[in-house]
Amino acid sequence: MPQPSIVSRVVQRLIIGLYRWKGWRIEGGHPGVPKFIVTGAPHTSNWDFVFFLGVAHEIGIAPSFMGKHTLFKWPLTRFMRDMGGISVDRSKRGSNYVEQIAQAFAAADELALVVAPEGSRTGDGTWRTGVWHIARAAGVPIVPAWVNHETMLGGIGRPIWPSDDLAADLAKFAAFYRSKRPDSPRFEKLAEQAEGMARNG
Repeated sequence: MPQPSIVSRVVQRLIIGLYRWKGWRIEGGHPGVPKFIVTGAPHTSNWDFVFFLGVAHEIGIAPSFMGKHTLFKWPLTRFMRDMGGISVDRSKRGSNYVEQIAQAFAAADELALVVAPEGSRTGDGTWRTGVWHIARAAGVPIVPAWVNHETMLGGIGRPIWPSDDLAADLAKFAAFYRSKRPDSPRFEKLAEQAEGMARNG
């Protein structure tokens, strides 16, 4: 594997320095599996990226993320890959992004894909279900991770292997996140999403 570029090493060190400067504390550690998806929630701040990259460094994982294929063109190609980027081409015929990421998992010996299941900082707590479909297609567990910027505390949960019941799995995540962030209405919304799916079959 080629040595990361100077630019990417500097950026990574800067982000880790910011993480340590902020003084976050973490609960939990490495999930103990070589390949998994990390769900970062609630996604409410631009600091979330710094927190999760810092935590990944602390517990010994190299985080990856999905990026639009156009971001991987020169001169950003090497930098994006050094930072853990996985190129996804949503316009590619005969293959959707779930299949593309599942293939990336199949080709890797180790892969920790970080996903913000709420999609954006302005979301209401409803999860996009692509993360569940990727985990099912790739045969990997989902590891819930959370952060509270008010208390400067966050953590990593235990791996949850997806079943064939999306509603039941979302309920598991809702229960985990509500136990860690009972103050966040976003996870009440996630619980409602799971309940609605269960009712509608």
